[in-house]
Amino acid sequence: MTEPKTGITYADAGVDIDAGNTLVERIKPAAKATTRSGVMGGLGGFGALFDLKAAGFTDPVLVAATDGVGTKLRIAIDTGNVDTIGIDLVAMCVNDLVCQGAEPLFFLDYFATGKLVVEDATRIINGIAEGCARSGCALIGGETAEMPGMYHKGDFDLAGFAVGAMERGAVLPADVREGDVLLGLASSGVHSNGYSLVRRLVEVSGLGWDAPSPFSAGTLGEALLAPTRLYVKQTLAAIRAGGVHGLAHITGGGLTENLPRVLPDGLGATIALDAWQLPGVFQWLRATGGMSEAEMLKTFNCGIGMICVVAAERADALTALLTAEGETVARLGTVTKGQGVHYTGVLS
Repeated sequence: MTEPKTGITYADAGVDIDAGNTLVERIKPAAKATTRSGVMGGLGGFGALFDLKAAGFTDPVLVAATDGVGTKLRIAIDTGNVDTIGIDLVAMCVNDLVCQGAEPLFFLDYFATGKLVVEDATRIINGIAEGCARSGCALIGGETAEMPGMYHKGDFDLAGFAVGAMERGAVLPADVREGDVLLGLASSGVHSNGYSLVRRLVEVSGLGWDAPSPFSAGTLGEALLAPTRLYVKQTLAAIRAGGVHGLAHITGGGLTENLPRVLPDGLGATIALDAWQLPGVFQWLRATGGMSEAEMLKTFNCGIGMICVVAAERADALTALLTAEGETVARLGTVTKGQGVHYTGVLS
């Protein structure tokens, strides 16, 4: 006897609740590995709890940041290389938090796709957990949204939400003054901004993602997916050592647009373009697109992912500290009277 049809199910509509539950179980070990002081409970509740007192704060001010990865996701999707895109997501949020003087405490992610593939989602979220672990930030929750009809097959989107804290009165920027020294921390590549232009330039070059990279080892796709550098632990060490007046995360808008965000009215900056070597990826992008120097400096980080504005008398000591923390540091220039960023020398 044929069993009667029991009706349409959620799975018939394209949403697999069992797959979502499987994913939560898969990622629990990675999330647990990011646990830090202050975390209360684990994944699976309707909300995530965090104890600021247990994290060591006396009179804290909370700082929040949210961001995505942008069209760099397209390269990850097209190449199937999704293992490090989560690091980019975390970095774009926590690198902003530390610019306020805050220590990142916890992170939540939003992962949306048309059809949940547990293996791929696990790789993506493991990357998020890796980024959190590297920045001392706990992955305490998130949302996985399976939305049939909203995304093409294989496509997904990511967003991140980070919360940090500082003791009251410790906010940055603070006391930025004429004569302060600009210390540039090297980037690991293009990071996660300007990829609409990057993808256009790759089209112009005629190369595929699996072609040998013209400027580094591996394929072009692998080279352009180099994850955004995390500057959290290094810059927090510099802040605690004293003498840091401001931090500028060099994202969309490049050096030209981001550095002025930490300079008070009436002050600008002078940067010597010969203070560092333009990395190969940017040389290739500039040559491929015939881009002007001004456009490069306003679009890409050009090899400098973070700028520390420091007291002149602390510049040498902080350079040594940041170098010991693993950073490649370039003395870029100084804070000056005026407005905006002025460049000397040639970008090469």
